[in-house]
Amino acid sequence: MKALLALALAAGCCVASAAEIVLPPETAAYKPSQLPGYQLVQTNCLLCHSAHYSQMQPPSSARAYWEATVKKMKKPFGAQFADEDIPAMVDYLVKTYGAEKAK
Repeated sequence: MKALLALALAAGCCVASAAEIVLPPETAAYKPSQLPGYQLVQTNCLLCHSAHYSQMQPPSSARAYWEATVKKMKKPFGAQFADEDIPAMVDYLVKTYGAEKAK
């Protein structure tokens, strides 16, 4: 029992410290737009991931794909934006990165 206690105390003295991680500056940005969803995407999406995420989606992605993706970010992933913002965000994403691009 004493040996177990001594081992526990010895393990406690070797507390690991957290490593500091320094990320490089962000180089990706969402394409500017006059669509209301642009500001919402800037405000909400960049909190969790880079703009690269949207830029890497298939350019043929339909509105339903973008809607499902935005809803997935809210639930189950827990993104904190209002349900009322979803249509504007989807509109910006599908028209900027998806199948409804302006010609």
